[in-house]
Amino acid sequence: MPVKLTPFLFYGRVMPRSTPAQEASTMTTPHIPAGMHVLTPHIVCAGAADAIGFYQRAFGAEELMRLPAPDGRLMHGAIRIGDSTVMLVDEMPEHGALGPKALKGTAVTLHLFVPDADAAMARAAAAGATVVMPAADQFWGDRYGIVEDPFGHRWSIATHLRDLTPEQIAAAMPKAMSC
Repeated sequence: MPVKLTPFLFYGRVMPRSTPAQEASTMTTPHIPAGMHVLTPHIVCAGAADAIGFYQRAFGAEELMRLPAPDGRLMHGAIRIGDSTVMLVDEMPEHGALGPKALKGTAVTLHLFVPDADAAMARAAAAGATVVMPAADQFWGDRYGIVEDPFGHRWSIATHLRDLTPEQIAAAMPKAMSC
């Protein structure tokens, strides 16, 4: 009797199942899953399920996956913002997973390109983010600002306004830094 394999959902895509024999015979699985990029942020949040809701309201994120641990914390989640996936997990101190608030700050800023930086920052602030740096035209050619989400992660939000050469950017930097 043949084995019936049902498809499954992986990062928002329906994937066919295969038998171990089929997998061993093909060996053509790409090293990056469909819909993913070489570099994917994987952030830790105290309250990752709430973070998913915040990112939906603030950035228009689409929830792709949610895997709760037996204790109710989020063991793994994935959202898509634009064409990029962000993975997230609840704080799990017993595994060394601490969010920015537990660490009293973050060394990482997540950069988000959008069609309208001012509107995106206003939407994030309305959803509960704190504006750290209001959007302004920058010497490198972007309208750029920074918000901090309720979970301690910082997001730079930018709209690219003009293409500049590295020489033009370097020439414009001293004037911008003298303010």
